[in-house]
Amino acid sequence: MTRPASRLDPAVLAAELEAARRDLNALAGRLRADEWIGPYAPTLNPPLWEYGHIVWFQEHWCLRLKPGVDWRASPLLAPLAESRMRWADWLFDSSRIPHAARWRAPLPPIEETRAYGAEVLAAVCARLAAGPTPDERYFAELALHHERMHVEAWWMMWQSRALAPPSLPELPALDDGGVLAFDAGIVTLGSPRNGGFVFDNEKWAHAVAHDAFEIDRRPVTNREFAEFVDAGGYARTELWSAAGREWLAASGAKHPVYWRRERRGWQLRRFERWLAPEREPVIHVSRHEAEAYAAWRGRRLPTAAEWVRASGHAAFALGRCWEWTATEFGPYPEFSADPYADYSVPWFHGHAELRGAGSWVTAPALARPTYRNFYTPGRRDPFVGFRTVAAR
Repeated sequence: MTRPASRLDPAVLAAELEAARRDLNALAGRLRADEWIGPYAPTLNPPLWEYGHIVWFQEHWCLRLKPGVDWRASPLLAPLAESRMRWADWLFDSSRIPHAARWRAPLPPIEETRAYGAEVLAAVCARLAAGPTPDERYFAELALHHERMHVEAWWMMWQSRALAPPSLPELPALDDGGVLAFDAGIVTLGSPRNGGFVFDNEKWAHAVAHDAFEIDRRPVTNREFAEFVDAGGYARTELWSAAGREWLAASGAKHPVYWRRERRGWQLRRFERWLAPEREPVIHVSRHEAEAYAAWRGRRLPTAAEWVRASGHAAFALGRCWEWTATEFGPYPEFSADPYADYSVPWFHGHAELRGAGSWVTAPALARPTYRNFYTPGRRDPFVGFRTVAAR
């Protein structure tokens, strides 16, 4: 197994960890006492559990384990120390506690959980200041990215519950579009071995061939997707894949999840406000909805190789959103799991690969060409849009 190393200076890494916690606490500080659990959601977590999980993950990998050892995979190699919070291994290990049980578990009080977080973060920063080993730097950066991802998940929960966020982000108004054309060629997917910290599903760089294609220069907009809705696209089953038709029947969807029809046209809800931004990229659509729209236009979704090839063009425009691809999330040819084996392996073959520079709440370190996001095709709560492709 070849594991990448962190290139971040320990002082910078500590500062980034503190900044991530400030972002988490900025959201936490806006929750009322009765909002720390909230209604059950199959794709989201109760905030109180998620806060504890973030802290537990940081403590587990940065403070308690022998370097590089996952004690669940090697039960004879126990953690170096007990958790600072009693029963934390049973309450906050996402691989141990079932999803539905997170709403019913005897979770510690809010202030106790936040105090646990402050204590763990201080200990990790102290270790980084004391001259960390390469393993300690690696796990600290892993914990940093893990926390940033969960902060994005909190923003998704904010949207789902129509809560008022600390600030209301704006997506870019996109221009009239057009397409970019590419001849058949070869593109490199994955990360180089000497590129610093990457996730195991980015291992390693390899060449992939693609045929000639043309691709939308920018993502599909709300106005364009509204045309599909108004044309009865959700009722035209010939536009939907077999999996899409199953999803459509189960969801009962007639339009994007956060949309409503008003006298003057469609509105969308962004957190607690209703807006009508026609030229912004359409987001909160499942891959099934994206595929049906593309079929309505006589097109399809891009593969990951096509998306990466096109993203290098100077005229390729991003929309501050993730983007669905037609590629299934799976291992690269030289894949090997890193110590946190649950990051990728359980999700191969069943999730779709996403590309892009992320949303307005995505950490900049994840807005890189090699990063692979992934969700199940039916999810609509993430900040995900898409663009379309056709063969040449």
